[in-house]
Amino acid sequence: MADSLSSAQPPAPSAEDHVRGESGLLVIEYGDYECPYCAKTEMLLADLPLRRVFRHFPVPSKHPRAPALSHAAEAVALQGRFWEMHESLFTDQGHLDDPHLWNRIRDLGLDLDRFEADRRSDRVRERVERDFRSGLRAGVMTTPTLFVNGEAYAGVPDAELLTRLRAGPG
Repeated sequence: MADSLSSAQPPAPSAEDHVRGESGLLVIEYGDYECPYCAKTEMLLADLPLRRVFRHFPVPSKHPRAPALSHAAEAVALQGRFWEMHESLFTDQGHLDDPHLWNRIRDLGLDLDRFEADRRSDRVRERVERDFRSGLRAGVMTTPTLFVNGEAYAGVPDAELLTRLRAGPG
């Protein structure tokens, strides 16, 4: 009998995850802030009644700024404003260099010096790496990848998946 190889399920949401929504179908998303397909997915999922978990999966071979942007989002999370930064990065992907990040920090009313220290910290680097490793173990090979009820969907959600997400659990 041959052994079959398969990927592990992504870890269940924990207190360390970025979770949005109290109820609805659970969607675990692995994404990259420089990926245009991730930005489109963000737009498609934004108003759906979901319980969303976002995990970092930066792909520097395609998106050189992706790791730095994941670190920036995590640094902002330490100041309690992850989802605002998350939306900002996807909404304006044409302005992702440092001066634009600093403007975002000021616009959010955050401490720029703390942001700079945090985004370069081991704590933030380890957080992004942990998300990335969990994605690899779950079989993520591209961004975005969504997990719905344990089933992986690579790429921008199609009409069938969006209909399923709108319908909710059950």
